Amino acid sequence: MTAVADTVLDTLWYTRCPVPTASGLAHSLGWLGESAADAGVGLGVLQDAGPELAPRHFDHQLLGLIREGGNVPALAARAEGSPTRLIGLTWIDEAQAVLVAPDSPAAGPGDLAGLRIAVPAWAQDRARSFPRAMALHGFASALRLGGLTLADVRPVEVEVERNPQVRTDATSGRRITTWGVDALLAGDVDAIYVKGARAQEVAREHGLRVAVDLDATESKRLRVNNGTPRPITVHADLLETRPDLVVGFLAQTLRAADWAADNLDEVRAVLARETFSGAAGVEAAYGDSFHRGLHPTLAEDRLDLLDIQKQFLYTHGFLAADFDLETWVAPEPLQQARALLAADAKVGS
Repeated sequence: MTAVADTVLDTLWYTRCPVPTASGLAHSLGWLGESAADAGVGLGVLQDAGPELAPRHFDHQLLGLIREGGNVPALAARAEGSPTRLIGLTWIDEAQAVLVAPDSPAAGPGDLAGLRIAVPAWAQDRARSFPRAMALHGFASALRLGGLTLADVRPVEVEVERNPQVRTDATSGRRITTWGVDALLAGDVDAIYVKGARAQEVAREHGLRVAVDLDATESKRLRVNNGTPRPITVHADLLETRPDLVVGFLAQTLRAADWAADNLDEVRAVLARETFSGAAGVEAAYGDSFHRGLHPTLAEDRLDLLDIQKQFLYTHGFLAADFDLETWVAPEPLQQARALLAADAKVGS
């Protein structure tokens, strides 16, 4: 941990991914800003800042930063020495599936044998290569359901865009999508991995078929991926110098999770904006009960699932080094946030 005793912290920075999170709801409701103001600092949202801060979402090298997002960048940053601590884990199933073309004969996990699967190309670093990691783990889980492994398929590298919007590659002139849809429609691959609200809409728009629905399996292990479980991480120096800000952030996150349990329609409206999709996409991706399970925890079962993801990422080259997950965990802020909420509830009763 670096010494920052002489640094004056005037901004609590927050960054998240476009997915269901209680912290995202707390921000939309104005509660994160209120909590920061009460503590004497401003609230900065990384997505609204200039491009010079955008890389911090991936490398976490920003004093005052709290991040709730995919575990691939969080684990990759930690493996490369970024000064972070793990303060919470959430689990929201988000419609993971393997899709095939409308005329494909593939109708189940066992039918994937021999197929050409779309594997996103490596990005400029490991953290930004999360689409590749997602696809590989998604396919590995789907294949396992059929008693197969990645050795039983033919990976084909495709160019994909992290942003949900479609763009055109300046060099090749080919249209690029987040999930490799164009490669599938062009016949360059036989199957693609997708997840989330917008992916559901894209599948319907192009008439793609679900060959493997990973959400249909009861095994959480086979649903482990970039967003399951999803970590909340904090810059270690922020935790050391201003633990009150971290506890306040988590308290508002827990409060928003409580609120969400009774406000499904409002939660869906927020998610439609956060995920760049419509109401139908949100409902298809997340169902009608996800809003009751947004609370972060550091329960042993979630840590075990994160360890499965860590080992997969290390095995497939997405981590610079392995590390002990237990040394990353800082349980005290979440414990204190729960106690703070309980005390406030007692006063208000």
